[in-house]
Amino acid sequence: MRELTGKHVLMITGGAFAVIFSVNMLMAFKAVSTFPGLEVRSSYVASQTFDRDRNAQEALNWRVSPEHDGQVLAITIRDGQGNPAPVQDLQVTVGRPTHMREDQDLTFTYHNGYFSAPLELAPGAWLLHLRATAPDGTQFRQRIEHRIPERGA
Repeated sequence: MRELTGKHVLMITGGAFAVIFSVNMLMAFKAVSTFPGLEVRSSYVASQTFDRDRNAQEALNWRVSPEHDGQVLAITIRDGQGNPAPVQDLQVTVGRPTHMREDQDLTFTYHNGYFSAPLELAPGAWLLHLRATAPDGTQFRQRIEHRIPERGA
C-alpha cells in the first residue's frame, strides 16, 4: 500500500471540488435553459392595476371546473348562483409548468353550459391558463393545475 501524502490529499480535495462545481454548473444551466420565463413583462406595470383587476374579477364570483377524459377538455364556468357564466370570450393555453415546448392554444365550442375542445395530454403535470371576458369587459384570469395520471395507475 502506498503512503498518503499531501499531494494525494490535495488531488482528492481538488477532484471533489471539481465534481461539485461541475454538477452545480450543469444544474444551473438546466434550470435557466428550461425556465419558461416571467408571467408579465413588467411587474411594476402589472402591480399598478392589480388590486382593481382582482376586485373586479372577484366581483364576478365565477367558478371554473375543468374535466379531461383523455380526448376532450371540458370547462364549466358558473356564476355565484350556479348558472352558466355569461362568457363573451374564452382563451385557454395548456402547457407544462416547466417549459413552453408543449404549449397549446385551444379553440372551444360552447354547448349547454360547457366549453369543450379536443385535447390529448401525456401523463404528468399540466397548467391551464384561462382568460375569459365578461359582458362588461371585465377580464377573468385563472391558472389551474391539472395532473394526468399514468395509464393503468
